[in-house]
Amino acid sequence: MNFIIRRIVIAIITVFLVSILCFLAFSVIRGDPATYLAGINASQEQLSALREEMGLNRNIVTRYLDWLSGFVSGRAGVALSFRGEAISTLISQRLPITITLALLSLFFVLLISIPVSLLTVNKKDGVLDGIINFLTAAGLSTPGFFMGMLFIFIFGFGLKLFIPGEYIDYNENFWGFLRCLCFPALAISIPNAAILVKFLRGSLFAELRSEYVTMARSKGAGGLYILRKHVLKNALLPAVTIFAMIIAEVFSGSIIIEQVFTIPGLGRLLISAISSRDYPLIQSLMVYIAFIIIAANTLADIAIMIIDPRIREARDLR
Repeated sequence: MNFIIRRIVIAIITVFLVSILCFLAFSVIRGDPATYLAGINASQEQLSALREEMGLNRNIVTRYLDWLSGFVSGRAGVALSFRGEAISTLISQRLPITITLALLSLFFVLLISIPVSLLTVNKKDGVLDGIINFLTAAGLSTPGFFMGMLFIFIFGFGLKLFIPGEYIDYNENFWGFLRCLCFPALAISIPNAAILVKFLRGSLFAELRSEYVTMARSKGAGGLYILRKHVLKNALLPAVTIFAMIIAEVFSGSIIIEQVFTIPGLGRLLISAISSRDYPLIQSLMVYIAFIIIAANTLADIAIMIIDPRIREARDLR
């Protein structure tokens, strides 16, 4: 329990530090929201009056505390590039899209990596093992955005399996919404599945050389029974750590993939804000995305501690 509380506290402190760094970074960048709103033809008096109205003349600590309280309470200000629309509204509209894309991608990662790893576990150095090694290397060396463009040209324009650029809102047709996300999710998941396959196969091969496997075989236990009851469970435990890293990679990869497939999620909103130099929106989005990634890693750490009794015992001994 102490470990869980400590991990949650560390996560909160990390998010707090990220918010400070983001706020400081955008405070020292040349130009401010008042300059953007007033336009290039505004006089110095107009700029000064607008800065006073927006509270930009106050000291940086006061401005940060005001922004932080508004961010936590869901009042993070307005987006300059969206005609003054509330940032919290923009994020709440797009957050379900990015979360669904990430969850679908993670589902595909598991759906691909676990069966592929188990398929060759007893066929090391065979033809199938060589094919899996080649495909794994290809997946590791292919960026997600390039995979997305390949999918558009091959499965979109070539095989006509989906319409490039099509998007169906989840409020209108949820299953149509999921269908639109399948190929983007696959583009994100294949490189990450290759990482998990490489790690999981190595872990499985290491477990198969363990003494308890040799003892189980000497007692007449079958290979499938040993794999299902002992090897797979022990091999999956270290993979949870890699899966936590993949969660962060999936969220960062979705930023580019949303732009490639024109999906109106947080990633595309972030790129749009960067293009418009909408600093308040960029700042809020970066903190939101950091919070999601930190929360996912924290939950993974807690899950590892709960699942693996060896880690629990080590924590108790400290």
